[in-house]
Amino acid sequence: MADQPDTPTERESPPHPDALLPHDPEEASRALAEVRELLERHRLVFEVAHRQRHGEADERHELVEHLVHKQALNELAKKLDRMHSADIAFMLEGLPLDDRLMVWDLVKAERDGDILLEVSDAVRETLIESMDRDELVDAVESLDTDEIAALAPDLPMDVVDEVRRQLTPEEREQLRAAMSYPENSVGARMDFEPITVREDVTLETVLRYLRRFDELPDHTNQVFVVDRNEVLKGALPLDRLLINEPEVMVADAMQRGVMTLQALDDASEAAQAFERYDLVSAPVVDAHGRLIGRITVAEMVDVIREEGESDLLSKAGLREEEDIFASVWDSAKNRWLWLAVNLCTAFFASRVIGAFEGTIEKVVALAALMPIVAGIAGNSGNQTMTLIIRSLALGQVTAANGRRLLQKELAIAALNGIVWGGIAGVFAWWLYRDSGDGMLLGVTMTLAMLLNLLLGALIAMAVPLMLERFGRDPAIGSSVLLTFSTDSMGFFIFLGLATLFFQ
Repeated sequence: MADQPDTPTERESPPHPDALLPHDPEEASRALAEVRELLERHRLVFEVAHRQRHGEADERHELVEHLVHKQALNELAKKLDRMHSADIAFMLEGLPLDDRLMVWDLVKAERDGDILLEVSDAVRETLIESMDRDELVDAVESLDTDEIAALAPDLPMDVVDEVRRQLTPEEREQLRAAMSYPENSVGARMDFEPITVREDVTLETVLRYLRRFDELPDHTNQVFVVDRNEVLKGALPLDRLLINEPEVMVADAMQRGVMTLQALDDASEAAQAFERYDLVSAPVVDAHGRLIGRITVAEMVDVIREEGESDLLSKAGLREEEDIFASVWDSAKNRWLWLAVNLCTAFFASRVIGAFEGTIEKVVALAALMPIVAGIAGNSGNQTMTLIIRSLALGQVTAANGRRLLQKELAIAALNGIVWGGIAGVFAWWLYRDSGDGMLLGVTMTLAMLLNLLLGALIAMAVPLMLERFGRDPAIGSSVLLTFSTDSMGFFIFLGLATLFFQ
């Protein structure tokens, strides 16, 4: 069995009071609304007291103004003390910069590190900028090594060096290892201090060992069984530990077929494994099978959330997560890249239309019908693209089944083109039947929608697959390229057919 540490560790310290409070999303939203109300009320009362002070400038009004300010801040500080760190992080993300920094100053210093871990990257930058070096060192040195590694990229180097000097040699090595792993790897997120036992001891011995801890690490559902060389032999779930007789040997009660991860495994793939097998924790081993850490469901939930947010931002053409209360200049720069791409594609589409000015002048109705062709194909292509990107993320699309999937999507696009293109053609004929061009417009509409839906399905399949093949994120830019294709080619197909039919 692994030896109990001689000196207390972070794991053995009493739990923070806020760890006992449930984290309820609705409660967090209500708390944010209450804090906003407190801040607004404080502002109004402070302004009234300030105006009265200028009207009757004496020490009494100055004292009233100070007391009003102090009472409001005390009320807000008491509310923050009762809140979970994750709820405070949620609140800070929803406040303008001035209010955010005021609330941040009221948070107890010993909670700074936990909250910095919870807030978004963009908001974390504003909080770190408002703190001096000593405050940052105090906030970070109370965290575990894996948590310090998570914050290190956002911290000044002198702060990281100071915190590193205060760690034990073992913790310093753990921090070095955590910072050496790629950002999106399992190693960058694992806990370096799993609880381990030997297989040649009884369950009673394990229970006595566990009772020596003041508290167990979060999400401890099993302890890991290793030999004297720290090679993983299996896992002992806590339910087996509790329901078996105390004299039973660990070797007889443990699970031997345990799913393991390696430090360089992709964190998103590990998250899929947690979701697929309903895991709470999993061991992380090196190339020789030695146990080097564990990963928990809390980290995997963070991975899934971050990937979901990244996909949404990428589809909107945003390069990174944005603080909604950031400066106008910073927010504008974050949106420039794909706006520039959109501008270029829009000019290209306008040139396609310009090439058919003569046809449009001859049949003015074409100008009103063009957006329908492009819009339907874009919507259909987005449906296909969303399914493909999701399937790529789950590893369901491979070179072996890609062609079959393409044939299926083209068949769906052809069926939709015939059905909805036919319906659009009938409407076009009915709207312009009195002009004498209704029949040709209906046929043009039907054929154009059929061809553009097929093109949209092809682009929606090809773009994510190509980006994936070249090692790029399939979500980034796919929707922009799809829209460009369905718009430009939709106009070209529709106006090209009209030019042939109306000669």
